[in-house]
Order: sequence, then structure tokens, then C-alpha cells
Amino acid sequence: MPESISHLVSFIYSAEEGGFSAAARRLGTSPAAVSKNVARLEQHLGVRLFLRTTRQLRLTAEGERYLEEVAAPWKRIEEATLNTRQGAGQPGGTLKIAMAPLVGRTYFVPMLETFLQRYPAIVPDLHIENRQVDLIKEGFDVAIGGGVDLNEGMVARELTPVRSIATASPAYLARRGWPQHPDDLARHDGIARRALGSGRVLAYTLRKDDGVQAAAESRTVVVCDDPEAMAQAALAGLGIAVLPLPHAQAFLRSGALVDVLPGWYVQGRMLSLYYASRRLLPAKTRVFIDFVVERFEALGLAREFVTPDRPDA
Repeated sequence: MPESISHLVSFIYSAEEGGFSAAARRLGTSPAAVSKNVARLEQHLGVRLFLRTTRQLRLTAEGERYLEEVAAPWKRIEEATLNTRQGAGQPGGTLKIAMAPLVGRTYFVPMLETFLQRYPAIVPDLHIENRQVDLIKEGFDVAIGGGVDLNEGMVARELTPVRSIATASPAYLARRGWPQHPDDLARHDGIARRALGSGRVLAYTLRKDDGVQAAAESRTVVVCDDPEAMAQAALAGLGIAVLPLPHAQAFLRSGALVDVLPGWYVQGRMLSLYYASRRLLPAKTRVFIDFVVERFEALGLAREFVTPDRPDA
């Protein structure tokens, strides 16, 4: 590759891999050559991009800013080159995807068999984490979840609204009684949820399809920052938990948890596919987005997010 490009790529790969040796393996050259390329780039720019020690290679503040500017354009060049080599009908490459844990494992990972049959040259790189990722800064191609902040340069393709319902174990209800109205929750123990980003405990408003609304307020006995932990606390009989339906459905079907206020729900945020807004979206990203939308509709998965199941359903 031209000398200036080799300097740039040596810098990007060294930053991504955390060292010259790993970058050299990726480039098929020697660590000394990579180090020399980075040094020449630093000389050309007039700034130091890395702090070097015998054990560590760390970006300087100028290096971090420069990487943020050049990494994404270079990635697009790599993707365009790969797609052109493979032909327009054969998108390929690594597809970096962020997914919420339970929703990702339950609804989207099972789709991958069919997806890979269609697009065998694409390698899904799944990051299943209970946090909001920075799509662009962290280099994700797609994120699947709800409530992601739409920073500049991002697009959300909506799949379905997500409802939450008040749930409890039969043992808890046998011990404490069954609420007949959201106002009755004030006399019950509650399993609260703390937002990961802000750290605040969430407040809920229950509603019905006819527009009636009521606050869902109970006596907090435990606070969780994860809906899966909330479900386990409810299963243990600790109290009533307002759970997103995808986290409750399996337990509702088995009867381990019940919908304590049938017809009442919390209207949550949309479940969406998030991706960078580009005029020329990489083929691997475009076909994955289209595939997920198609399969989500074909499998009728929206129902899982808005309609509580019953043990006899």
C-alpha cells in the first residue's frame, strides 16, 4: 500500500490491538516496521500519538482525538474493498453487534443460523452486555435494544414497543393477597429497578388500553439494576416486580410468576435496531438490518413484547 496509507493503518491497528506486535501480525509485517511507520506518521503530524513504555503502548490525548477522526473512515474503506472483492451479492466481514443480554440471547441469537446460511461470508461478533454502548466511538455496526440515546449520526429502525407488567410469585400472593387495582400496590412489597445510566430508581405509571392511568407505588424492599435479577427476586417471593415482558414471558407461561393486574401495563420505549447514518451503508450492515426486520415480522415476535402469556396459552 502507499507509504502514507501504511503509516496510517499501522497507527490504527496498533491503537486497536494495544501494541505493535499484534498490529504487525494483523498486517503481516514486523513490529519494527509498524513502529517505524507510526514514528513517521508522528513526525509528519508534529505530535506524539502514543506514550511508549517497555510494557505498555497508550494513546496520548492527541492520539485519541486523531483515532476518533480516522478510524471510522478507514473502516468504511476496508468494508468497501471487501464488498467489492466479494461481489455485490456477497457481503462479508466481521459485523460487530451490541445486544441486551436476555433479549439478545432469546430472540436474536436463534436467528443467526438462517442469517449465516444466506450470508456465509459475514461473521457476527456479538457483544451481549447490559449497558448502553457508544455505537460510533466503540465501532459497533449495529446495536439492538431500547432507549439508546440517538447521538448525531445515528439512526433507529423501530421493531416494536416494549410493555412491562406487575408480576409476583403465587406464593407471595397467597401470603400477602392479590391487588385489585394499582392503588393496592401501596400495601405491598416492591422490587425496584435502578437505571444504569443515571442511578436513579425508576417510577412507573400503569395504564390500560382505554387510557386510564395510575401510579405504581409500593414499599421498596430491594433495588436491582438488572431486570433478570428482578425476575429472580420475584420468583423468590420477595415482592412485586414490574418486569419488561420479554423478561417475564417464560415465567408467565410456566406459572412461576403471574400478571397481578391483568389489563394494566407500563408503556416502555421502542425496541429498535441502531446504526450509523451513512449514505452508503456497508452491505453487511444493510443485509443484517433488513434480515432482522423481515424475521421479526415473519415470526410474529412483536407479540412477545406487548402481550402477556398465560400458563394455558
